[in-house]
Amino acid sequence: MIVLAIDTCLDVCAAALWEDGAVRAACSEPMQRGHQERLGGLVAAVLAEADTEPSAFDRIAVTVGPGSFTGVRVGLAFAKGLGLALGRPVAGVGVLEALAAGEPDDLVAAAVAGPREQVYLQLFSHGRPLMSPDCLPAEIAAARLAELVGGRPFALVGSGAEALAPAAPGARIVVRAAPDIAVVARLAAETPEPIAPPRPLYLRAPDARPSAA
Repeated sequence: MIVLAIDTCLDVCAAALWEDGAVRAACSEPMQRGHQERLGGLVAAVLAEADTEPSAFDRIAVTVGPGSFTGVRVGLAFAKGLGLALGRPVAGVGVLEALAAGEPDDLVAAAVAGPREQVYLQLFSHGRPLMSPDCLPAEIAAARLAELVGGRPFALVGSGAEALAPAAPGARIVVRAAPDIAVVARLAAETPEPIAPPRPLYLRAPDARPSAA
């Protein structure tokens, strides 16, 4: 199976071509803004390196959040448009799920730094979620994590790992700005058919508000 994977949810713009368990080509650039302008070029570079045409894709993988509202929309719009043009299914992959799936530990907490000292949090055991993804103030997230872990050894991964580290003594801390794009591709490849259309995962209200006028 050949999968094109893209990720624009966090402070990275990434694309990879994954085939039968291995990455043939990948490109990732750190950025907080400008994903829309850069994504097409990254995908083109990946296809050129892998010497592959878009018609070879079996499916397209895209991260659906949580993350920045703009980043989530950019990735989804690109993936859906490409999937429609090629007649290929588009599989959505959660950022927290992909972060956790990239670690070998049995128990993994994925934590992404959000705005205003909030943390996007989800805990997994052997790849299965033990809680729904949530957006919590850092103090509440730390307390929730301690309650669910119950003293067991675990890994804490993501851009929010440092914020929760003081409340997680003994945890293996892995600070990552974004999930491994190869893991995003693998999770999409493992998604059973029929594949539901991807939907954005928003865990908080947008900062922007309509004007009174």
